[in-house]
Amino acid sequence: MLLVLCVIAAATSPYFLTWDNIRDILTDTSVNTIIAVGMTFVIVIAGIDLSVGSVLALSSVVLGWAAITHGIPTPVSIVLCLFTGTVCGLVNGSVVVRWSVPSFIVTLGMMFAARGLTLLITHSERVSTFPRFFQIIGTGEVPVVHIPMPAVVAVGTVVAGHVLLTRTTFGRYALAIGSNEETARLSGLNVKLIKLLVFAGCGFATGLAAVVNTSRLDAAIPTSGAGFELEAIAAVIIGGTSLMGGKGTVIGTFFGALIMGVIRNGLNLHDTPDHIRMIVIGVVVVLAVVIDFYRRETR
Repeated sequence: MLLVLCVIAAATSPYFLTWDNIRDILTDTSVNTIIAVGMTFVIVIAGIDLSVGSVLALSSVVLGWAAITHGIPTPVSIVLCLFTGTVCGLVNGSVVVRWSVPSFIVTLGMMFAARGLTLLITHSERVSTFPRFFQIIGTGEVPVVHIPMPAVVAVGTVVAGHVLLTRTTFGRYALAIGSNEETARLSGLNVKLIKLLVFAGCGFATGLAAVVNTSRLDAAIPTSGAGFELEAIAAVIIGGTSLMGGKGTVIGTFFGALIMGVIRNGLNLHDTPDHIRMIVIGVVVVLAVVIDFYRRETR
């Protein structure tokens, strides 16, 4: 699907295959890729996390509030940003495993709570002008090869997620829980702990995405992250992870994110209005769910 989209985009626009445009695609998809890696683990255990967009905004403003407003050293502020995302994930996971509340409901509540807290902290105003060395994370490039730093962070996250899912007992346990949670529990797995760690990991990935996004924009914007949860879910499902859990790959998620990026970039090259782009992305999300249904039916 990715190759077909690239061929179509290249045939309809002479600018698509230029290095500047490819670099833009890699940069633009980096934040979604990082979030989607964490989302993959959540969906693998048959859960969902609708709060990642709001948690990204909250983590971002904590970074700006600490580094700019209160003068805390930027490296420490980055740690606080990652910590904020992780804590939000832990809260989601704790409610899910303690009271057996569906993750859809829990993360929906976190989505509203985190967004409200974000607006409260910032009084609905952005925090901007970070140190130059921090901006390199979102706007810098690897010398010689000129690969954007956000893409490097995203690929590193994909590699780490792939190894964790396919080469560790934790990853195998997560797949087992998604396939049949009761069987996993009867087999002696600590299901609650693994689910808690999965949600915490998704929160950490969201915090990392917040660092990259804040660096790219050179600003912590309280309204940022809107709709990111849907794009991350779409990337995960397009990449082959089943919404029913128990099946999925991080590498597939990476290609799913690239597909979303190519679609958006191709529409931008043709000056497609924003409302049309939103319609197309919405259709892609629905098609991803339909494709997942037929994949399960034919297994």
